[in-house]
Amino acid sequence: MSEAPTVIRPDHEVLIVGAGFGGIAAAIELREAGIHDFVLMDKHDGIGGTWYVNTYPGIAVDIPAVFYSLSRMPFTSSSRFFPPGHEIQQYIERVVDAYGLRRRIRLSTTVDGARWDETDHLWRVTVNGGEEVTARYVIGALGLLEVAKLPDIPGIDTFAGHKVHTARWDHDYDYDGKRIAIIGTGATALQLIPELAKVASHLTVFQRTPIWLAPKPDFRIDWGLDKVLSGVQPVRAAVRGAIASGIDMGLIGGVLSLRRMPKVMPYVTKAGGALYKLWLRDPELAEKLTPTYAPGCKRPSMSNEYFSTFKQKDRVALITEKIVRITEHGVLTADGVEHEIDVLVCATGFRVGERGFAPAFHIYGETGEELGDFWHEHHYHAYQGVSVPNWPNMFMVGCGPNSIIPSSILVTIENTAAHARRAIVETRRRGATKVDVNRPAYDDWAKFCTERTEGSMWVTAPCAGSNTYYVNYQGELAIRPTTGLNQWWGNRHFPFRHYTFSTRLGQTPVPTGVSATVGVSEVVEPRPPATRLPRKAT
Repeated sequence: MSEAPTVIRPDHEVLIVGAGFGGIAAAIELREAGIHDFVLMDKHDGIGGTWYVNTYPGIAVDIPAVFYSLSRMPFTSSSRFFPPGHEIQQYIERVVDAYGLRRRIRLSTTVDGARWDETDHLWRVTVNGGEEVTARYVIGALGLLEVAKLPDIPGIDTFAGHKVHTARWDHDYDYDGKRIAIIGTGATALQLIPELAKVASHLTVFQRTPIWLAPKPDFRIDWGLDKVLSGVQPVRAAVRGAIASGIDMGLIGGVLSLRRMPKVMPYVTKAGGALYKLWLRDPELAEKLTPTYAPGCKRPSMSNEYFSTFKQKDRVALITEKIVRITEHGVLTADGVEHEIDVLVCATGFRVGERGFAPAFHIYGETGEELGDFWHEHHYHAYQGVSVPNWPNMFMVGCGPNSIIPSSILVTIENTAAHARRAIVETRRRGATKVDVNRPAYDDWAKFCTERTEGSMWVTAPCAGSNTYYVNYQGELAIRPTTGLNQWWGNRHFPFRHYTFSTRLGQTPVPTGVSATVGVSEVVEPRPPATRLPRKAT
């Protein structure tokens, strides 16, 4: 008589990597589905992801608060139409408490790698340099703005003054009256530069690539409008619907004209340059600040103070000469000038779409292949932006290739989180322990995205030199070439035939107390509250 196979029960049914908006949205979806045995892990000592680590002066969202919020919970504390960063962080904290997620979050926990165990149909995840945690499913909610990118400039380690990256802002340092230099003029810098100009004795801005921007229609709403937008559900729904519809109408025109846009964008670029000249009323500044690439190559930005900051020529200098190296006391440019400074600020963004940083740790699938190596060989795709074949029981929320649409990132996050929930619930309903997207479905989706974006302006001449993170290191467009409505439908109504469901002999497919028929019953939560680990010294 043969012995019964040993049944391995994982530590958690679902492990969510990341406690920012993506991880929180995924956790809410699981709880709404009656799945309670999950844990969120985050390498930081607080929740919020991007909004927890980015706290530089002037940080704010460029999406109205009524739309930059989860559909299940209104933003009830915004003081402005475009809320500042600390209000976004406060909103995230309230969402976590409203859904009882705090006890499910394990902070100061760095995921080092993950490996699929085909024998037991579970993931073996290594954290904090050696501890192993097992889970039936893994949801990656790492976000895109995750790994800070320092400039690759000779001598940067020799600078004797104070050096800081915008994603690790030092609030203990006194910037008042200092000679400050900032490298970078992207979306972060355009918020930070006006604030630094207010405190610096002199501000030097080193620009490699100028940015297209528009006036920001921002205003205070804490006089009652915030209560109407957040507290009156019909009004909130109508405003969100109007914003989403307006964005989708623009996307429809853009998607339908992807191959025609390269022909018309040179004229749009010239028109944008003419508007810059009218706005700036300074030919020298206009020449420096006007991009040569087309509007729309990068995510559109808004500011009411950025341009006017450079008009303070006695205190603010815009340098477009190439940086040769960083010296002990300043920055040396190609014209031979050494710009002496006290503080060096790196507003140089994040490693988005680069090999080895998407994700920033190794994930070995069913065949033993590493995910980054697979993408390098077969190009950067994921079915509906969520799943990759041979990486079973793994889903990406808000950070997968071909998942982002030019809208609120929370739209993508909620849509892809709904995809992960639907796949997991169906796996449990079937009494299965493994779900894997079929290769034909994955290939068809990849082909659709590639063919739809081939010849678009982002990968042709109009966007040359834009350094846009819409295009990955392989030169392919990494965004989803559809409307938000298409994304919503595709992630909530994908055919189950696009996945393969299976059960390993001897496995217990669902935890005790959960119906294998519907997969949405309440369970007795088997695990104690997550422990908040002490923050590591830096």
